[in-house]
Amino acid sequence: MKKMKTKQYVVVTTDKDRRGVFGGFLKSYDPATQIAKLTEARIALYWSAETKGVFGLAAIGPQDGSRVSHAVPEIEVNGVTAVINCTDEAVKQWEKGIWN
Repeated sequence: MKKMKTKQYVVVTTDKDRRGVFGGFLKSYDPATQIAKLTEARIALYWSAETKGVFGLAAIGPQDGSRVSHAVPEIEVNGVTAVINCTDEAVKQWEKGIWN
């Protein structure tokens, strides 16, 4: 599979050892190495029941009661298991950086 390059906002999940869930603009992704590079990246440390799971993070974004970090300029994420495109609605919620 070839490397992906895009400017799409995505949710990235990692394997059972790393257990991270990140949101950000996809700079690149290489399935062979399971490495994704994100810009304007945040980590979801907790998402509320209203978010309805990881797919909810991509569909409607983190809802009230969630905990999302401040953005960092760029991050390299290892052990990627999924790269999920976000809706415009979800991006707006991610960019709020909710921490309740």
